[in-house]
Amino acid sequence: MRTERNLTRLDRVFARLDREPERPAHIDVPKMSRHRVVLFTATLAFYLAIVWAVVITSWLVRLDWQVMFFRPYQQWAAIHWFVDYYVVLGQRGPTAVMVAAWLGWRSWRQHTIRPLLTLGASLLLLNITVGAAKLGMGRLGPHYATVIGSNEMGLGGDIFPSGHTANAVVTWGILAYLASTPRARRWLSAASAVTSLGVGMSTVYLGTHWLSDVLLGWAAGLLILLALPWCEPFIARAETWILDLRDRWRSRRGVPAPAPVPVPVVLKPRPAPVEQTAPEREPVASARAPRTPIHLAPGPHTARSERTPVTPAGSRRPQHPERPPRGTPAQTARPLTGG
Repeated sequence: MRTERNLTRLDRVFARLDREPERPAHIDVPKMSRHRVVLFTATLAFYLAIVWAVVITSWLVRLDWQVMFFRPYQQWAAIHWFVDYYVVLGQRGPTAVMVAAWLGWRSWRQHTIRPLLTLGASLLLLNITVGAAKLGMGRLGPHYATVIGSNEMGLGGDIFPSGHTANAVVTWGILAYLASTPRARRWLSAASAVTSLGVGMSTVYLGTHWLSDVLLGWAAGLLILLALPWCEPFIARAETWILDLRDRWRSRRGVPAPAPVPVPVVLKPRPAPVEQTAPEREPVASARAPRTPIHLAPGPHTARSERTPVTPAGSRRPQHPERPPRGTPAQTARPLTGG
């Protein structure tokens, strides 16, 4: 009787690594809801407030100089090696490669290229918005500051807002944006927020950014994530165009379309078989002649000296004319002759 095996957590994890038989019918695409519009408006207002506070050389600029003179990299020198490695989580190249590998697997598994297109759209928006803000405001960093207490704006720098912080918010936040379940979206949102917060504070610790640079970088990255639903129609059109182009290229080269993957069948336990008398099998004639059965002598094993000597049948040795056969008592005793 076959029964279903209880799947363990490891079995379920490996089952999710397999490719789905077809593209899911309902892929959760975030919409530009009223709640998201309110968050986008509040974040944009925060962004503009930070820029204005730096432009007018307000208390925020004085706080930037106080943190810079505090020199955290000298106060906590023991963690300098760790911060040097941790800040890599905000660099564009390594993070984009890692996230693109994960989203590439997601695209293969779900028969769609939307995850990769969404990542590309977010990085394009990041380069345009953050890059334009950096070049437009031209603020110098703490290591290149000229006048104590000034905002260092318009001097040819490129650190305002922080690119490391904005990139960490967008790159790791895109995983939460593309999550397939609400629970995964909440956990990934919390993880990306903590990661981007740590990357921003790492740049302040190393002295490569002002504190206001980090605040503006957080706002810039969050604005891109909140604005992604507006890009979804363009992403869908781009996906349709790319897939049509792929199909035309295959038909031109004569490559057959891939066969659909069959849907796996769930095995059910068999019903208990009804007990029946097995039919008797007919004897099969053997081609060989039957062997003579071997009979073992009953009783305990005897020593060789106690066994009765038996003359083997068909012996080739001729019998002596005057010697009785072996194993038979002598009929007449031979006279002893003295010599």
